[in-house]
Amino acid sequence: LKRGLDKAVIAAVEELKKLSKPCTDRKSIAQVGTISANADSSVGDIIAEAMDKVGKE
Repeated sequence: LKRGLDKAVIAAVEELKKLSKPCTDRKSIAQVGTISANADSSVGDIIAEAMDKVGKE
């Protein structure tokens, strides 16, 4: 069972990597933050500001 789940996780991660798009600017980072915060745009803006200060890595 565990090996089957491990294979499924690997397959899911590979597919997500294919579908993902990098966030290259402050606006897109704020949009992702807003979505992650249940549509709270103030939280999205705070996340984008923090990313500006500390960097993406």
